[in-house]
This record gives sequence, C-alpha cells and structure tokens, in this order.
Amino acid sequence: MNEVAAALDSSKNSDHSASSAAARYAPRFADRVRFRGHRGGVITMHRALTRFVLVPLDLITSSLLVLLLSFMWIVSLPWLCRTWGYVLETGMKMLALHTELGLTEHHITPYIRFVIPFPKMEGIAPDAWTWWSTAAVVCLLYAASYFFPKRLTPVTYLLRAVLLIQVTALLYFQFIPARFPHTPDSYMEGLVSYRIALISAVPAVFGVTYYIFKFGLIKKIALTALTMSYLSLFLPVEILLQAMVLEKSVLFMPILYIVFGLPVDILIILAFYSWGMSWPSDQAVKNGQ
Repeated sequence: MNEVAAALDSSKNSDHSASSAAARYAPRFADRVRFRGHRGGVITMHRALTRFVLVPLDLITSSLLVLLLSFMWIVSLPWLCRTWGYVLETGMKMLALHTELGLTEHHITPYIRFVIPFPKMEGIAPDAWTWWSTAAVVCLLYAASYFFPKRLTPVTYLLRAVLLIQVTALLYFQFIPARFPHTPDSYMEGLVSYRIALISAVPAVFGVTYYIFKFGLIKKIALTALTMSYLSLFLPVEILLQAMVLEKSVLFMPILYIVFGLPVDILIILAFYSWGMSWPSDQAVKNGQ
C-alpha cells in the first residue's frame, strides 16, 4: 500500500512539474510567435501605437530651420512680386481681359519693401440673362445629383453644398444687389495678400507638424521648398482664372471665395504634407524598411 501511495504521489508530482514547466516555457514561445506573420516575417508595431519622444535637439533644429526658411522667403518676396506682376500683366493681355494691373506697396522692415500686384476691374452686376442662366444650371446640377451612384455619395453632398452657396448669391443679387459690399479690386488685392500670407506660414506650419519627426534635414528642406514653389507658381494662374470669371459678373464672387479660394491652397499644402509623411524616416532607413 505504501508503494502504491508513493507511486501515486510521484505521478502527481511529475504531472505538476510537467504542467509548471509547460506554463513556464509557453509564454516565451508565444512571445516569439506573436510578432511574426503567417509567412514567418516579423510584424512591426503600427505607427499609431508607437510613442513619439520629442527631444530638445529636435525643437532647436525645427526652430532654426523655420527661421532660416522664413528669412529666405522674406528676402526673395520682392523679386517674386515683380515676377507675379509680369506674369499677370502678360496673362491679362493674352486673355484679352478688360483689366489693368494694380499695385499696392507693403513693407516688412524699412529695408524690405515689396509691391503686391493684382488685376483691377470694374464690378459688373448680373443682368437678367446671367441670373436666369446661372439659376438654370444650378437647378440642373441639383437634379442630376439624385442620379449619382451610391459610391459617389460624398461627391453628391459636396456638390449640393456648393450649389447652396450659389443659390444664396442668386437670392442676394435678386433682392438686394445694391448692398453688395465688395468690389473686384478689393477682392483681388485681398486674394493675393492672403495667399502671400499663407505661403509665408508654410515653414512655421511644417515646423510644428513635420520638422519634429525624424526625416532628415534634406527631406524637410525639400518638402518645404516644393510646397512653397508650387504655391508660388499657382498663385498667378489662380488669380487669372478668377479674374476671367469675375469679368462676367460679381455674381460668382461668393463661390470663388468660399470654395475656390483659400481652401484650394490649403488642400495643396495638405497634399504635400501627406506626401512628405509617406517618405521613409531615418529610423526606417536604418532598419531596412
């Protein structure tokens, strides 16, 4: 009986030791397996789960880079304004616009002065044909939005929001056209001024949203230079396109300002920023990713 009890006790002890050993080694194996995919490759942590540690050196580098690029932009701004003026004047002649080049002088310091060019034109109120033809186009586009497929639902609601803006403009010029407070001259001057201010803010915006990441100095400078250069080249093109529309009537000024104004430039900046964030960082390059 004693031998049988001893055998039973030894079997229980061996089972307990085996289970404890399995419990001791199973997590180590699971730890090794859970970071690998079904093909055996290593699964890296998603960037949404990683921690970002901002060191003082990154802040110093970002601040110095913002100051350097902003200084270079301010110094080159007088030359850019002269170039924009030449392009606008040439474009107005080629497009046969009934406008002339307006100039407004500004200065940042007593030593840095620049002249903002913009098209000067007379404000033309919408006549009956322009009002009714625009209203007909708005109604047709609104009716057509109900035939869009379901996969284009976001486009449908965006189109209807744009049409709503034009409807308010139609109602305004139908009942109180004399109270419209804006002129094409002031609108165009503000359009150019706002875009210059937006381009000037690009280094500061990237300084707090892009320079703080580990992308390398060359990539940071390249992304900023590409964004500011594109916006600088797009500025006279956008101004001439809006001048062509405003030459017909000021009826389209609200939709040009709200939809095709600064939002377009902001989307361009977001597109370049998204492109830059997709570039491999220095850490990813070191890891061979």
